Amino acid sequence: MKMRNIAIIAHVDHGKTTLVDKLLQQSGAFRENQRVAERVMDSNDLEKERGITILAKCTSVVWKDTRINIVDTPGHADFGGEVERILNMVDGVIVLVDAAEGPMPQTKFVVSKALKIGLRPIVAINKVDRHDARITEVVNEVFDLFAALDATDAQLDFPILYGSGRNGWMSRHIDGTHEEGMAPLFDLVLEHVPSPKVDEEGAFKMIGTILEANPFLGRIITGRVFAGSVKPNQSIKVLDRNGNLLEQGRVSKILAFRGIERQPIEEGEAGDIIAIAGLTKGTVADTFCSLEVTEPLVAQPIDPPTVTMSFIVNDSPLAGTEGDKVTSRVIRDRLLKEAEGNVALKIEESADKDSFYVSGRGELQLAVLIETMRREGFELAVSRPRVVYQKDEATGELLEPIEEVVVDVDEEHSGVVVQKMSERRAEMVEMRPSGGHRQRLIFYAPTRGLIGYQSELMTDTRGTAIMNRLFHGYDHYKGDIAGRRNGVLISNEAGEAVAYALWNLEDRGPMMIEPGWKVYQGMIVGEHTRENDLEVNVLKGKKLTNVRAAGKDEAVRLTPPIRMTLERALSWIQDDELVEVTPKSIRLRKQLLDPNDRKRAEKAKEAIAS
Repeated sequence: MKMRNIAIIAHVDHGKTTLVDKLLQQSGAFRENQRVAERVMDSNDLEKERGITILAKCTSVVWKDTRINIVDTPGHADFGGEVERILNMVDGVIVLVDAAEGPMPQTKFVVSKALKIGLRPIVAINKVDRHDARITEVVNEVFDLFAALDATDAQLDFPILYGSGRNGWMSRHIDGTHEEGMAPLFDLVLEHVPSPKVDEEGAFKMIGTILEANPFLGRIITGRVFAGSVKPNQSIKVLDRNGNLLEQGRVSKILAFRGIERQPIEEGEAGDIIAIAGLTKGTVADTFCSLEVTEPLVAQPIDPPTVTMSFIVNDSPLAGTEGDKVTSRVIRDRLLKEAEGNVALKIEESADKDSFYVSGRGELQLAVLIETMRREGFELAVSRPRVVYQKDEATGELLEPIEEVVVDVDEEHSGVVVQKMSERRAEMVEMRPSGGHRQRLIFYAPTRGLIGYQSELMTDTRGTAIMNRLFHGYDHYKGDIAGRRNGVLISNEAGEAVAYALWNLEDRGPMMIEPGWKVYQGMIVGEHTRENDLEVNVLKGKKLTNVRAAGKDEAVRLTPPIRMTLERALSWIQDDELVEVTPKSIRLRKQLLDPNDRKRAEKAKEAIAS
């Protein structure tokens, strides 16, 4: 059968997964009466809850006797590692662009990777039925972006489609008809995207791009067959990037994507995207090949991680009360398993073996990993995210990661955004209107200045701003950045919090706990109104006297506490604080629980500084 391999790439929320839904429906992948979930490709719980794609996934449809393999990719820059390696598998890309927002940072990032490999893109202007759509300007912006990324003349001569993925239609003309549905997109893919270039007669070669664990089949590795073919029970070997032999084994099963289901097939042919099971060591970017092959396939280099965090064994007094996976051994095994399939992550073990340094693309990527682990029953403590520095080999200067930040904001709030970003050592490079009394501000800002800024931005702009970030490169160290200005309220006893004590402490600052919650010495229970930390007693009940009963007097009315989500907690804490994560709770604590230890550490720090 004739074949095409394409990836759909776009910025977050521009409608990739919804478009794939419609392509599957109109190609006949579902029965007439089949009930299908919305955004069927977002299969895991976190993707459904957050409404974002985290893992790249494949599907396949048949159109006019041609099998089209489609890869749905994530839109967040934090999961860019998924997209970078996916581009190895495909021969064409559909660049989806929102008709109002235009090309955004993640669009730019992925398109630059696709153009570098030599792929010729198809541009689809999505959501043309939006009331604030500005179709002609967006097309011009896409052309300017391609030109700025040094696209060739062939790549600049891209075909354009206009339509609405949610309503299930695409057209080659702005005012075209809607009757044909997705047919113009399918036809354009057959016409514009080349067939896979393969060596059908040669020895079997495949590069691994997606790794997953299956409870029945073990490790399953998905990739595209570049040469030859493979059959079940065939002996193959795995070579790493440098050509070293990792293992030799038999293929137990070959699966291919047929609609949203994966079905066993008898032979994986050159050009197809297949999944194979039966090998225990081969991973992403390795070459799976016949026994006679000696040279590995070239894998795309992956951009380095820019943010690191410490994952520490939970040593709080409440450790082990809510989760069942608490030891360093099980945490280590889980992190190494994650790093196998996610090439953008880097795991290092500390000297004391009780903590691990996990480096990734951004706080969101690491927060998703922590959230996944706590749902699996893990308990651990994590530190504030820190940036990964580099040294200039020529001058020995310290270099730090810089990000391109695009903020879309109402005109009335642009002043406060510029002010806050300049406090965080950001440099503004562009400011222009983006339609509807909104402005687009573009900054180059150090990554460490952006940690925790998202929630502050939402408060400053009354929830109207949209911020997008993209790794730009390494540059000279920009100097100190002021962190959180307020101190914290720390519990000085262990027990259960009492409403009367919390009520008496309200003038000291907002609380983060509720009556009846378990607390321990060194746990953070609230935010202090001043700059210093303050130890407080949240267990102190009302004393009985011979004059009146404890229950009388005025009723205790408490202000609702601050609700800390995982992302907010990670960005809020300071370097001497940790977030304790369990399947049921997210608690904040000091790294050193004993107040005497904290004082000694403070004195030692002052002595070093002086």
